[in-house]
Amino acid sequence: MCQYIVNASILGIRWRTQSGSKENSMTTNQTIKRITNATVKTAGLAMILWAVFIMTDNRLNQLRSQTDTVPGITAAEYSKQLDCLTRNIYWEAANEPFEGKVAVAQVTMNRVESGRFANTVCGVVYQKTVFYEKIVCQFSWYCEGGNKNVKVVHNRQWHESEEVAKKVLLEEFRLPVLEQAMYYHADHINPHWGKPKLTKIGHHIFYSES
Repeated sequence: MCQYIVNASILGIRWRTQSGSKENSMTTNQTIKRITNATVKTAGLAMILWAVFIMTDNRLNQLRSQTDTVPGITAAEYSKQLDCLTRNIYWEAANEPFEGKVAVAQVTMNRVESGRFANTVCGVVYQKTVFYEKIVCQFSWYCEGGNKNVKVVHNRQWHESEEVAKKVLLEEFRLPVLEQAMYYHADHINPHWGKPKLTKIGHHIFYSES
């Protein structure tokens, strides 16, 4: 009888030992799993932070590069160029839709950046050339009695023109279809320029150089 009791006790000890080993093994596996998940999450967060850092650093380098290419630009100069662009949009496209105003502004900026016209917004807007012994303005309103200080008579259109000028000049907003646009004319005339036609927006037809 004692032998059976001893054997039972031994079996009980063995069962508890085996059960405890299984519980310890499960606990260890769960701990490893939690550590692995935490490691993966940490690595993922680190990758995201690194990507954000790289993007931010690249953008800062771009801004530094832009600053380097326009030395000495001041807030007053920006204000002056903004006023010139606003006036050009207003007198050329006051009654045009938003895209029509952007289009006029974009042609202006394309000329500034082309190297074939004046290198400032005001320079392009007020530029004159001699064509067959006749003085011709780059934008007709200036030759047709226009004036840099002429009084604005339609406040709503002026404010719309100013907002468009800000988007194009300061935010670099562009219409992809006009990336190469250098010239335009009203749709009721046909000057027979022989230049590649790009598109029509509002009451203006736009062309590239070649």
